[in-house]
Amino acid sequence: MVSSTAPVRSGTIVPGRALGALTALALALVTALVLAPPPLADTGNRGFADQDTLRQALRDGFVAYWNSGGSTRPPALTSVIDYWFRFHVVKGVIAALLLVTLIALAMLLWKAYLRAGALGVGQRSALATAGALVSLFAFGALLVVIANVQGAVAPFSSLLPMLPSGANDPELASAFDQIRQQLNESTSTTPPVDDMVGDFARYHVTVAVIAAVLAITAVGLTVVSWRRFVRSANTRSRRLLCASGFVIALLSLASLVLLAANTSAAMNSTTALAAFFNGSW
Repeated sequence: MVSSTAPVRSGTIVPGRALGALTALALALVTALVLAPPPLADTGNRGFADQDTLRQALRDGFVAYWNSGGSTRPPALTSVIDYWFRFHVVKGVIAALLLVTLIALAMLLWKAYLRAGALGVGQRSALATAGALVSLFAFGALLVVIANVQGAVAPFSSLLPMLPSGANDPELASAFDQIRQQLNESTSTTPPVDDMVGDFARYHVTVAVIAAVLAITAVGLTVVSWRRFVRSANTRSRRLLCASGFVIALLSLASLVLLAANTSAAMNSTTALAAFFNGSW
C-alpha cells in the first residue's frame, strides 16, 4: 500500500485515461442494461419486448396451463418463460460486466485517495466521495446480478407477479381462487400447483445459496480488513479500512438475514406460495 507521505504530483494521482475509459464503459453498460435485454431476448420476434404484449401472452399461457390440469406446460406458456429466461441471462451478463467495471473504477479512486497526500482537503474529499458513490453503485449492480440469476434459475416464479389481477377477468380469477383453495386447505393438489410450488422453492433456494456465498465472503473480507487496520500506520488507510470493514460487516449480517428468510421460504414453499397468492391480488 502506497504511503501518503510520498511526494506525488497531483496530475499523477488519478490516471486520466483509465478513469475516462472506465467511466465511459460504465455509462455504456448502464445504457445497455436498460435497453438491450428485451430486444436481445425476443429472438422469435413475438413482440414480448412490449410489456403489454408480454402480460397478455403470460395471461393466456397461464390460463391454458391451468385449464389443462397437467404437469406439462403448454407452448403458449413455455414461449413466455423461455423469453423471460433469456431476458434475465442477458441482463445478468450485462450487470456482471457493469459490476466488474464499477469495482475497478472504485479501486482506482480509493487508491488515488490513499496517494492524495499532496492534494488539498477539498480534493481529497472529492476523491473519497467519488469512491463512496461508485462503491454504492457497485453494490446496486451486485443486487441486479443476484435478481437476474434468481430470475434465470426460476423464470416461471419470476413471471408470476406480472400476471394481471384477474379483477376483470373471470377465467383468470377462477384459476386464482382454485389455486388459493388448494394451497390454503392443504388438499390434494393438481400438477400445475405442484409445479408452481417446486419452482417457487427453486426461486428461494437460489437466493439462499447466493446469500450463503456472500456471507462467507463478507466475513472473510471483514477479517482481512481488520488485520490490515491493526497493522497499518497510515491515517487514511486506517480510516478507509475501518469504514470498509464496517460496511462489509453490515453486508455479512444482511446476507445472513437473506439466507435465513429464503431458506425458510424454500423449506415451506407451499406456505410461501400461498402467502404470495393471498397477498398479491
